[in-house]
Amino acid sequence: MSDSLRELWLRGVAFNPAAPSDVLIRLLDQAAGDLGRLMCKDRDLPDAVIDAALRHPEWRIRGALARNQHVEPSRLAPLATDPSGLVRARLANPHLRPWPRYVRPLPDDILVTLLTAQDGGEDGKVTANEIIWELDSSRQIPLSFFRSMAGREDPALRIRATWRWESLTPAQRAGLLDDPDPAVREAAQDRNWEQDPERVEAELPSIRPSSRPFVLGRCALSPVLVEQCFADDTVHPLARNPHTPPDAVARLARHSEAKVREMVAARPDLGPDLVAELREDPDEDVRMRAHLHPFPRSWAEYDVIDRVIGHGPECICPITEPDPDPATVPSPDWFAACAVSPEPVLRRVAASWSGLPTELVGTLAQDDDEEVRIRLARNHPSAPPHLLLDVFVTRPDHRSDLLTLPGFPRTGRTHLIGHPDPEVRALAAADPTLPEPPVDDADEAVRRAAAANPSLTPEALEPLLAAPRTAEGAAANPSLPVPRMHALLDRCLTGAATPPTGAGRRKATPA
Repeated sequence: MSDSLRELWLRGVAFNPAAPSDVLIRLLDQAAGDLGRLMCKDRDLPDAVIDAALRHPEWRIRGALARNQHVEPSRLAPLATDPSGLVRARLANPHLRPWPRYVRPLPDDILVTLLTAQDGGEDGKVTANEIIWELDSSRQIPLSFFRSMAGREDPALRIRATWRWESLTPAQRAGLLDDPDPAVREAAQDRNWEQDPERVEAELPSIRPSSRPFVLGRCALSPVLVEQCFADDTVHPLARNPHTPPDAVARLARHSEAKVREMVAARPDLGPDLVAELREDPDEDVRMRAHLHPFPRSWAEYDVIDRVIGHGPECICPITEPDPDPATVPSPDWFAACAVSPEPVLRRVAASWSGLPTELVGTLAQDDDEEVRIRLARNHPSAPPHLLLDVFVTRPDHRSDLLTLPGFPRTGRTHLIGHPDPEVRALAAADPTLPEPPVDDADEAVRRAAAANPSLTPEALEPLLAAPRTAEGAAANPSLPVPRMHALLDRCLTGAATPPTGAGRRKATPA
């Protein structure tokens, strides 16, 4: 057996969706090399395998499991107190570059454990604070959790709540500013500077230049800072800042740069005279924003529209967990009104909301605007399978994300088998209704998908297992008998001879 066949068989079995627990647990052995780690990180796992990985003596196996985005997060709770700080850090921030578009939040109990840890693990590789920094940058903490921390008994958690000061309610901010614990009060006062124009003015020179646009775009600004922005021609952040005073908004609405006028045109605080003026603006984008003005009646609505405008069909910006606080998101009625608007931008906004009623989903799935259809496919759990498949074929940037969606069609793809794009052919080659999977295709990925097609019989898999061009796909085929999986591992992990097909195999253990 060549080393190449050994590696291909191991990879195939490791990612075989029909492999039972006892097969996969064998791959946690050191003899399997990196395959155990890859398996623990990159595929769904049966409970018995998860338990074995959680108890595994090698921290790298546990660390790989900590990065698994297929396993229910609650099953990973023991890793929050793992002896290795490196494992905890991987749980706190499991994402390698490039980051995925969608990051699921961690359960509250795991977040509390990581945020209140007194040490960074027995190995001393990282500190508790470094793990917290990883967690804070991971997008795994929903805003709702920060708000819940404001009322927690543990002062350390109330201090953490101040990290998202703007997301807290006015009552929560007031409570933290008057907290009985002096450390909490100090943290709250330190964060509250963003609402104090004079303190913002005093703090700005000490803030690094890359962060200043954020400050100027979200914080309360003194008249001196506002005038300084006009003098320096750094007014773009002011156009979005809810705290920009009315006289400055009027000046921005008449700014010489069209982009500035465009950002101002849909502000919910814009007066009717300025709206009328901007609807006649010489720039098309400014006029478009001004015509949207009846819709953004709140800053939450303005922000939702702003996140959609300027992001075309190829946009792969992060998708975050919806904030459950109704005070911070537009109402369902507002999204429904957007869905039936004649303005494509507003229909794109509606298509981006995962809570849109199913009757409107059907309408938007047939929309004339391609970006509406793409956003619906990417964001709504009830997007029809035919739409998901259409977007997969036409928009390569979205393919990896579409394949993770539960509604993505697993059949009905055979008409794509002759497509010029190998990635599309590979999708068709995996369709179990395909009469003859193309195991001789010129493209490696297509051959692998064809060899893994469950329509193939165990007998048909044997010559494919012996050929390097198809060995990995055949080993990953769910039609491969479990005793044959064990036989392949026997040969790969112990050097034992492979028993003849159909004889001398060990009895399979149910998953």
